[in-house]
Amino acid sequence: MDRNADLGEFLRSRRALITPRQAGLPLNGGARRVPGLRREEVARLASVSVDYYVHLERGRRLNVSDNVLDALARALCLDPAERSHLFQLAKPTRSSTHRPPARPQQVRPGLRDLLRVLEHTPAMVLGRRLDVLASNRMARVLLTDFDILPHRKRNMVRFIFCEEAARSLYIDWGTIASEIVASLRLDAGRYPHDQQLAELVSELSIADEDFRHWWADHNVHQRTHGTKHFHHPLVGQLTLNYESLTLPADPDQRLIIYAAETNTRSEETLRLLATSTHQPEIPPERNTDELLQQTESNDLGGNSC
Repeated sequence: MDRNADLGEFLRSRRALITPRQAGLPLNGGARRVPGLRREEVARLASVSVDYYVHLERGRRLNVSDNVLDALARALCLDPAERSHLFQLAKPTRSSTHRPPARPQQVRPGLRDLLRVLEHTPAMVLGRRLDVLASNRMARVLLTDFDILPHRKRNMVRFIFCEEAARSLYIDWGTIASEIVASLRLDAGRYPHDQQLAELVSELSIADEDFRHWWADHNVHQRTHGTKHFHHPLVGQLTLNYESLTLPADPDQRLIIYAAETNTRSEETLRLLATSTHQPEIPPERNTDELLQQTESNDLGGNSC
């Protein structure tokens, strides 16, 4: 991925979203030819020259100071996730400039044990690129059985965009899908040399028009909690709250836990879902090449996802 081009496109996309009123600028009347702020307005708000800001938007390599980036973040009214993304694009850390190791991310045995203990509520561990690194039985019943999929397909972005079942499972699929693209954008800023991430973006940009549109928006965020509405083929509608917890021992991994509100119909529906199917937990030692060999044929004849 071209970090300099991404920086310019991100700045342009944020500038187009901010109105003069939001930026605290006086309204002089008359029609504006561009949505949002003009380049000279952003430059004035950030106390930099217009030429300097234009160079940034054009992807020129500049040694941008933290003070300038902070000023740009304020001028563009960036939220914390957007500000972090701006810094990652403009001033990559030493670790982000190196290619990540090729070996798969590992989930600690104790964390897998925790997933199995949470037998009445869906839970899963997501890693870099939103790869599904581990999931419990309830998560597999609610979403899909990731453990029987080839490794490259154990990914939430692929699931949401490539599986027809996902489009009917999520009642507000468009919102869920656009948010997961924004989350993937954050990972792209953190790990610009992740070849698997670049391949994922390339494949989905070709295969899915919605993904291509949302990726071009350059929106970034990562939800730490929220509510999702499902229409499950076995039990019908249910509403679940979720918490997304970054693991202190491995910031690349997040534990996602779903739960229904107490004394609600969704709680009863989730309980019914738990008892309506029986899918034994797969021992961790089988969650490797054996399963991959059993399911490799699933890749044949499918779509480009």
